[in-house]
Amino acid sequence: MALAVLGRTCWIAFLAYVLADLLAGLPALGGWLLIAAALGSQLAAALLLRRDEPRDATPLTVAPPVAGSWSALNSPADRVPSHGIRKYGQSHAIDVVAERPEDAAGPARPRFGWWPVTRRNADFPAFGAPLLAVADATVLTAHDGQRDHRSRNSWPALLWLFLSGAVRDVVGADRVIGNHLVLDLGGGTYALYAHLRRESLTVRPGERVRAGQELARCGNTGNSSEPHLHFQLMDRPHPDTACGLPFRWAGVGVPRAGEHFTVPAPAAEPVIPHDEGRPRGKGRP
Repeated sequence: MALAVLGRTCWIAFLAYVLADLLAGLPALGGWLLIAAALGSQLAAALLLRRDEPRDATPLTVAPPVAGSWSALNSPADRVPSHGIRKYGQSHAIDVVAERPEDAAGPARPRFGWWPVTRRNADFPAFGAPLLAVADATVLTAHDGQRDHRSRNSWPALLWLFLSGAVRDVVGADRVIGNHLVLDLGGGTYALYAHLRRESLTVRPGERVRAGQELARCGNTGNSSEPHLHFQLMDRPHPDTACGLPFRWAGVGVPRAGEHFTVPAPAAEPVIPHDEGRPRGKGRP
């Protein structure tokens, strides 16, 4: 955690140094030293994460966090680390996108291409899809105040995605993962749901949840190209200090990138009439 904070501080100091240099003129050496300190801190943090990452850990089987027709991107079934880096505990993370709306009546997910440069979030079936608890757990962290930005699933928009992602990385993990939720599954295992829709949380920190319970809605916040869910298990509660853990989804396994999978909707709980089960008072029919 300290190395991550030091790295961000050095990058912010470097940006301030560049601005001061433009205004007053400063020795170039100072800027290079700040760059070296920032890169050194990030490298040291990465090496520590690699050292601490559990070896040959048995994948934990949990319930799928979504229902309906989805497909996987950036899957640990193809490579580890799945997103190219171990930072933020995402060595075994997976991204999933909805292919069809829940009722299968609306349009399919738009494909990546050249045009349009951006799209409305409503054009993507994943946007607003329910996200479900993967196990009985306790809500540890819940944030949903960041706005949902437009999609960036086009070649021209990739440049902006990379640039904005670099800025978010300097600010901190919370800006990279956007609106997010962390569940404490017990036994030193934590589940992270990232890129949630703004103001969609149905739970709060400290609350107990059941497997299959709706927690929030899928969104497009943080460093995200389109509405999707980024899911991972980790060994610590905050992604800045966490190592990723392998997992399997019951009935699904670990889908590879591009692999489509379908998850039945969880069975609805019976609705109990307001008066049913209460002792009937004297004189009631």
